[in-house]
Amino acid sequence: MNATRQTETAERIPFDSAEQELYLNLWRTYDCLKALEERLFSQYQLSPQQYNLLRILQHDDPNPLPTLKLGQRLISRSPDITRMLDRLEKQGLIQRERRSENRRIVHVHLTDAGRQKLEEMAEPVRQMHAEQFGDLDENQQKALLQLLKAARGVHEDGSCSWLSE
Repeated sequence: MNATRQTETAERIPFDSAEQELYLNLWRTYDCLKALEERLFSQYQLSPQQYNLLRILQHDDPNPLPTLKLGQRLISRSPDITRMLDRLEKQGLIQRERRSENRRIVHVHLTDAGRQKLEEMAEPVRQMHAEQFGDLDENQQKALLQLLKAARGVHEDGSCSWLSE
């Protein structure tokens, strides 16, 4: 089947609802944007989630963050933050510590290697974001951001604090 015929066939398949069409378009867009993200982060031996975690730590650097607060600030909910921290610690990018006043709480902070990795990645990440959204003008970007916030807002349960901090 040639490309034209495939496109014609795909265009004829109706969606069950406008909401389904929106969802599937959002999913497809995410898939396209994620491919760029994964390609970049793999060059630095990081996942996008690990990069997000390092950036959160950078925001509070040099102060350490308790793992619970760190998990609440992640963009994607990570059920296994411990494993993610294990990997980052093994790479020498973070360090964990338990303080004598409360040994149940694990505090996490960036190492010099973690700071250096983020500095090294800053411009390539900026360029990636420009590639992801550079075809939209500033007004389109602002409109899209407002629409995404509105669509997501009714589903957030308040435990996600990454937007409010």
